[in-house]
Amino acid sequence: MATSDEVRLVVPAMPEYLRLARVTAAGLASRLGFSFDEVEDLRLAIDELCYGLTGNTGRPGTVEVRYMVATDSLVIEGEGHFEPALGGEPTTEAKLPELSQVILAALVDEHALSDGADGPRFRLVKRRERGHTEQAGAPEQGRNSATS
Repeated sequence: MATSDEVRLVVPAMPEYLRLARVTAAGLASRLGFSFDEVEDLRLAIDELCYGLTGNTGRPGTVEVRYMVATDSLVIEGEGHFEPALGGEPTTEAKLPELSQVILAALVDEHALSDGADGPRFRLVKRRERGHTEQAGAPEQGRNSATS
């Protein structure tokens, strides 16, 4: 992958669709050569932050997620685009429980959840561990050569 690749995903802000955000992050991290544990950390972090946007039951509207691919890291930004509550007032402000903040601090290198101009938003950065050699294409190459 080039260092400037970007993937965008827009899904309904419902728990059953937010799994697509996890799957996309896991796929990109695997292609970057992240270890199994790093991929799992990223999947858990996406869960925590998407929950921070939508709550556990979801909200009317969509969540847009952008994945920016770098050589040794993945930057993920998400933004909720929700229908206003009756009277046009925002329903909740972006806030993570203390336990979620502790979990995120252990899983990713950087994270934030905030209120944006168009809705709540999050940002996370996950860097591949130093010394971890990139082997993203190795298993596929071996499998392809064996089946060719």
